[in-house]
Amino acid sequence: MTILNTFRERGFVQQITHETLEQKLQEGPICCYTGFDPTANSFHIGHLIPMMGLAHLQRAGHKVIVLLGGGTAMIGDPSGKTEMRKMLTEAQIQQNIDQLKEQFSRLVDFGSNGILVNNAEWLRSLNYIDFLRDIGRHFSVNRMLSFETYKMRLDTGLSFLEFNYQLLQAYDFLELYQKHGCLLQLGGDDQWANILSGIDLLRRVEQVEAYGVTYPLITTASGKKMGKTEKGAVWLDAEKTSPYEYYQYWMNVDDVDVKRFLALFTFLPTEEVEQLGALEGAEIRKAKARLAFEATSLIHGESAALEAQSAAQALFGGSRQNLENVPTTPISSDRLAEGMDLFATYQETGLCKSKSEARRLLAQGGIYVNDSRVDTEGFQLNMEHLQEGGILLRAGKKRYHRLVIQ
Repeated sequence: MTILNTFRERGFVQQITHETLEQKLQEGPICCYTGFDPTANSFHIGHLIPMMGLAHLQRAGHKVIVLLGGGTAMIGDPSGKTEMRKMLTEAQIQQNIDQLKEQFSRLVDFGSNGILVNNAEWLRSLNYIDFLRDIGRHFSVNRMLSFETYKMRLDTGLSFLEFNYQLLQAYDFLELYQKHGCLLQLGGDDQWANILSGIDLLRRVEQVEAYGVTYPLITTASGKKMGKTEKGAVWLDAEKTSPYEYYQYWMNVDDVDVKRFLALFTFLPTEEVEQLGALEGAEIRKAKARLAFEATSLIHGESAALEAQSAAQALFGGSRQNLENVPTTPISSDRLAEGMDLFATYQETGLCKSKSEARRLLAQGGIYVNDSRVDTEGFQLNMEHLQEGGILLRAGKKRYHRLVIQ
């Protein structure tokens, strides 16, 4: 079974440029790549599909290239965007690249069949006149404007800077073919036009057949964008989204998403995915727990996953024991003795984005201190609320945070 069969079986395929890719994969290992622009210092769950895709490819014996766009990030990809991206400095981009490489190394082994490249290596030294003459002449403006990527931006405004992005991504593909023999590009379905342009450039310049595969853009059963919560994006950086919060994200997915997410976001065998996905009723919690543990282990390591699992069991198992792994905020005893405004504390701990949101949550009956619901405004936390050196706060049914005396 080729990697393409595995991709189809696990739900990774949205579009394929050539059906002959199946035959090409049967002939032996292929070199493939996916590009990521380092516009932030952390990946989030929305990046996991292409990251997992490369990990599957490497495990199947193919050579994988992670391209971090230190050059293209200076422009910004207009794909799927309604407005121009914020411009970043070179220093910001390099700092992002350093952190993203570390995150990617948890899934891809950067060794003999896995490398990381930065397209600034070749894009920053391009001569503009030579680039227009040698590369630009292969692109039709009429064809580019026919792609949905650009059509959706014409009404709101598309800068000439962004219009060049497709040429640069296509040039990346050409560069990677010439240096590494790369013949396959993978990306989200919003990258379809860019991938096609790269394939066409390779055909015109090198007279070779290259290939492209796009992944589906994942949404949850409720129709929300994958990885979005009340607090915003679910990041892979433990400082932005703690391992416990990451674990809880997977525990709280909709029941109907569990089987699909087990196939996409873990390396569990498909037989086990089928078995877990078939669980119903109260048993589905077992499947969610396996999903949460496997997904958290991949990104944060088994030790962090075990700690998150222990914290979840302490909070939701009814015993209220072993709370040391619950997300915490240290406070001084003097501060608590003076009295702490509850709304301000909920904002400080991240349980609410603002005091006004905390006030609305109280009105809805969703604020709890040590499992007792609070229903009066002006509530102050003080030393009387300490239980075994801490105070357990809850927002709604499932979000907890603990204040501990330092």
